[in-house]
Amino acid sequence: MAKARKRQVAALPFRRVDGRLEILLVTSRETRRLVIPKGWPMDHYVDYNAARQEAFEEGGIEGRMTRKSLGRYEYEKRSQGGAPRRISVDVYACAVKTLLRDWPERHERQRHWFPAQEAAELVHEKGLRKLILKLARR
Repeated sequence: MAKARKRQVAALPFRRVDGRLEILLVTSRETRRLVIPKGWPMDHYVDYNAARQEAFEEGGIEGRMTRKSLGRYEYEKRSQGGAPRRISVDVYACAVKTLLRDWPERHERQRHWFPAQEAAELVHEKGLRKLILKLARR
């Protein structure tokens, strides 16, 4: 596996219902796979706030972010007409406080709550699966 050349930041949105951890996944725009909100770091934000902004834009999520990364995973990003690139993603846990009815990408994505174990099984990236289970053990 090639080393990651680019880096993104992501929010791992969660809530507790009757003592059980639930994870909010959103659909990707192109493949409709279930993913967590992520994007490129932003010059005017520290990484956890950039992840917070992605959560808002992609999922209409408002919540409390951890300042320390939960961990990192890698995935292969396909670019239009180009070779796939390895991307490293720093993940910040996000305790969801509010789900907005109106958000920037509401016509492009759907969002769904899943029990943590099920969410881990639904994501494609092995490293992200491990981070979801890590959060569930806390």
